[in-house]
Amino acid sequence: MANESVLIVEDDADIRELLGYTLKREGYTVEACDSAENAQNVLRRRTLPDLILLDLMLPGTDGYAFCRALRADERTARIPVIMVTARDEDADIVAGLEVGADDYVTKPFSARILVARIKAVLRRSAVEPGDEKDTLTQGPFEIDRLHHTARADGQALTLTLSEFKALELFAKRPGVVFSRYQIVDAIHGEDYPVTDRSVDVLIVGLRRKLGDCGEWIETVRGVGYRMKAE
Repeated sequence: MANESVLIVEDDADIRELLGYTLKREGYTVEACDSAENAQNVLRRRTLPDLILLDLMLPGTDGYAFCRALRADERTARIPVIMVTARDEDADIVAGLEVGADDYVTKPFSARILVARIKAVLRRSAVEPGDEKDTLTQGPFEIDRLHHTARADGQALTLTLSEFKALELFAKRPGVVFSRYQIVDAIHGEDYPVTDRSVDVLIVGLRRKLGDCGEWIETVRGVGYRMKAE
């Protein structure tokens, strides 16, 4: 059984109750809020959750703005976020990933699929002891797998889980070109439905956060992306 905690941010009482019931049945500790403002209050006064399920269409502050605020705050920047919403257009999904969501599940959803997505995101956010060295150093980058932190030229980076996984992927095999599909598989697992555009958005966001070190992530036209070798 799971023992992680999940914060649900959903204004529809029926869906909030369904999500809570589903996750408690799977062994998760659950806290539920009906707005981003109430969720912020919970985050300020409680131990941080292991994952947040976030609706987009919320009263007051919407899910996009709330996710953006989470990523801008060093304390909450690395909490995995799965958006659960009825908005299923590619543009909506790309927008959600662009503000820092780690996954995107559309309503109506299968409880089994949602739980599988939650497990996958939590699995990616954890580092299994003994799998690899705790710290990876490549070029100007220092990546701490154990604490999920990264530095570029000694400066701490505030990365989403997906950005962290992408940087780690590139740093492990500098000079190797990864296609968009390979990047998606490494970050989200095989057969994850995501558009090429969302991968490009991810890389643009990563480069921006890397600042002057962003040039280390190179575009190979018609193929994909790589980290240049020293």
